[in-house]
Amino acid sequence: MSREDYRPFVPAPGQTRLGGPTPRTHAQARLQSPGAIALFSAWEELAKAPFTGITTDGVVKPGLFAREDAGAPTAAMMAAATGLLALLGPEQRAAMCFPVDTRVWQQWQNTEIMVERHGLRLDEATESVQNVVLNVLRASLSPKGFEDSRAVMRLNQFLGDLVGGPQVLGEWAYTFCLFGTPSLGDPWGWQLFGHHLCLSCLVIGGQMVLSPTFMGAEPTYADHGPFAGISLFEDEERCGLALMRSLSPEQQRLALVSRSMNGADHPPGRWHFADHLHMGGAHQDNRIVPYEGLIASRLSAHQKRDLLDLVSAYVAPLPAGPHAARMAEVERHLDDTHFCWIGEQGDKSTFYYRIQSPVIFIEFDHHSGVFLTNKEPAKFHVHTIVRTPNGNDYGVDVLRRHYAEADHHRS
Repeated sequence: MSREDYRPFVPAPGQTRLGGPTPRTHAQARLQSPGAIALFSAWEELAKAPFTGITTDGVVKPGLFAREDAGAPTAAMMAAATGLLALLGPEQRAAMCFPVDTRVWQQWQNTEIMVERHGLRLDEATESVQNVVLNVLRASLSPKGFEDSRAVMRLNQFLGDLVGGPQVLGEWAYTFCLFGTPSLGDPWGWQLFGHHLCLSCLVIGGQMVLSPTFMGAEPTYADHGPFAGISLFEDEERCGLALMRSLSPEQQRLALVSRSMNGADHPPGRWHFADHLHMGGAHQDNRIVPYEGLIASRLSAHQKRDLLDLVSAYVAPLPAGPHAARMAEVERHLDDTHFCWIGEQGDKSTFYYRIQSPVIFIEFDHHSGVFLTNKEPAKFHVHTIVRTPNGNDYGVDVLRRHYAEADHHRS
């Protein structure tokens, strides 16, 4: 693709590129729009419900997640987080720190509009603080996970420069939270969220849960400027399409939910103006999502391996030990894994797909423009999400097991 494949919003005479006197005014206008008001009202209602987790029928399947030492880089994570705490003043620490079992974990979202008032805002922090927060991410994630996270942040800045709104869309327009006290054995974690990015990381000893993970970009690549050459989601797009194309006609018939990407032939509620075809977005922690599509027990051995390779691309942000443990967990439930598809399968086609099992929930979706002008979904605007259904988003189930099994908690 070239730069001509996408176009930013072109203002009318007298307007800024974002359609108002300042980028902040644009954000306020978005906040006050009927769609945004409806979205935030819906989120507020959803936030009142006790956490259960995504399920297929409203009933959590028990016994899926065990306590295990997967070799998480806990010592390095603890050192980085302790360094961050030492650098902050009392007010910053108070804004950033929460108990490990707080429901604040669930108060993330992926729009550019800052409606939350909790956490440490990185665009209001010093460069030293920003760098130490990055140390926490670097210590916690795989090299690819860290680089992809930074790419999302940098592409957000690229978008801001492209549309003339760097005060709203910036490299550091993100919120960081710390949960619990950094420890080698006790549970603690962190979360980073903002436009097109949410990383939720819980660690207990050598065990790590990185879920929900939301990554997106509009556009998915930078072709000029300081971030030229950055590109995201090529593997997820290419491998997903290759898997769908590898299916037999009968398998494709079972996998295909719809050929329409705009919701025209979808049942009510299947398409959402903000999440589009995503069903596991922000504040959807308790959503009931029945299985759709093709069950993996009907795949050949080669197709099953391709499916696992595709899953691996989504859990790649995990460091080596937790990544291996996560893939083993997915493989144990492979025959109960479902793959569904919306859209066409041409080289230029846009599409949505979901991989769903008792232990993992993955969505890929091409979106229409929000800041760019494409009215139909385009390949240069992508949202992805990875969740852990049946109660282990945010590590809730393994945290519950820790409290139930640890001697000092039982006493």
